[in-house]
Amino acid sequence: MMNRVLSTVLERAVESATLAPSPHNTQPWRFAVGEEHVELWLDRGRVLRVADPDAWEARLSCGAALFTLDLALRADGVFADLRICPDPARTDLLATARLAGNHRSTSDERALAEAVPRRHTNRRPFSGRAVPTASRHRLETAALAQGGTLVLLDPSAAYDSVVALIRRAEFLQANDIGHRTESASWTGRPAGCPDGVPASSAAPPPLLDGLVVMRDSHANHDLPARAYEQQPLLAAVVTSNAGPHEQVHAGMVMQRVLLAATADGLATSFLSQPFETAGTRAALTKLFKYRGQVQTLLRIGYGYPVPVTGRRAANDVTTALE
Repeated sequence: MMNRVLSTVLERAVESATLAPSPHNTQPWRFAVGEEHVELWLDRGRVLRVADPDAWEARLSCGAALFTLDLALRADGVFADLRICPDPARTDLLATARLAGNHRSTSDERALAEAVPRRHTNRRPFSGRAVPTASRHRLETAALAQGGTLVLLDPSAAYDSVVALIRRAEFLQANDIGHRTESASWTGRPAGCPDGVPASSAAPPPLLDGLVVMRDSHANHDLPARAYEQQPLLAAVVTSNAGPHEQVHAGMVMQRVLLAATADGLATSFLSQPFETAGTRAALTKLFKYRGQVQTLLRIGYGYPVPVTGRRAANDVTTALE
């Protein structure tokens, strides 16, 4: 029988992991918990079939959950041996975390762990306040500490190229019935729903057409239109390689950056549209090919409080291992 102290530690870690971000708040993960280890599985039933047929974004989300689980263990004084994609015969087993000893948590780990329940995707307008140099350096350092790179994009030719791809992808999705139907099935949900994006967390429509377009599927057109920042700070999470293993790793990098941003008082949201249409994904990959494999795009700035999206209870996403 599992030691109750270890059981409680693992329960807390899984509960923390469920707060990770995911596309349309689909939460595409399942956990199997043994006496001293946790398995993280991709939940195929929650992968977006139209927007994410290769489960790229779903693996990023699971990687974010893995980082959060590991962070919770470290904050609890426990070191875990992590293995990503440990079994080629079971491709949906994305990671294992096996308790391996005591750990003295660092001040950085504790700060990131404290940021977990405060981190949420902010789809609403940001202020025009610039992100200071010190904060930028902390975000870049967070990515490096997890073995990735954060490429910050200020207004430039590269910025314009990325923005053009975001706009192109949003146009294609807005005119594709498959994308529209899939988005509608996960958005506009009532308050208190344990998954999907409720109307209360959606964004107001833009007052003017800015350079960076937000997802129309995440807009609440019952709200009065508001002005959005014209040139938000964009950031690309980049890793060395492509493939499922690297997508899980990239999710860990992404989550460390998101939590570092939260700890620094910054708001974040995703600009995932270019990854969800084949032509724009290829063009985006080509834009960053000299830096590595681009994995996701972030919008970073100073936002205003917004209601958080719901989460399924840890018990609903966890099974016990014999």
